[in-house]
Amino acid sequence: MSSLPPALNFAETKEGIVKKWREENSFHRQNELSLERGDEEYTFYDGPPFATGLPHYGHIFAGTIKDTVTRYAVMTGKHVDRQAGWDCHGLPVEYKIDQKLNITHRDQVLEMGIDKYKDTCRGIVTRYTKEWESTITRLGRWIDFENDYKTMDPSFMESVWWVFSQLFEKDLVYQGNKVMPYSMACGTPLFNFEADLNYKDVSDPCW
Repeated sequence: MSSLPPALNFAETKEGIVKKWREENSFHRQNELSLERGDEEYTFYDGPPFATGLPHYGHIFAGTIKDTVTRYAVMTGKHVDRQAGWDCHGLPVEYKIDQKLNITHRDQVLEMGIDKYKDTCRGIVTRYTKEWESTITRLGRWIDFENDYKTMDPSFMESVWWVFSQLFEKDLVYQGNKVMPYSMACGTPLFNFEADLNYKDVSDPCW
């Protein structure tokens, strides 16, 4: 009578694989080999997350899909630069600072000074990058955290304006009307995540 194999410890197996990849520098070596072969470039734009909070199920689910797409592209003979990025703009960052400084109205920001307020925001936009790197790496996703980009980088912002200018010159930009949640206190429309953020905490000054 044959004995059953020992039960696998999936957590240990996963950590062992990630450790082996790290020791062999598998991700970067695969990119180097792809460049040496002269593989056709596959451009992949990864919408960056905020690093003002920790990753949750939604980030993990979307990141797994992105990793699947880029791995498939590589396995079918493409070269893919997978660069990590961080979203540094928008109300989620301001929301954290407003809570920290007990800001309840736009006039307080003006009194504090826009430059000082922006510098304070910059101080937290990458607060959890190491925790993100640890979680995403453990999940087995191959992405370059060493050469990451931030949406507050001048080069990134200039590239966005350049793209917009190209669309404008091709007459692809139009003005329309759309019903959106709106913050009277902050004087700005809210997208779904921001509206949900305000719904959960009605003490938020932008509610």
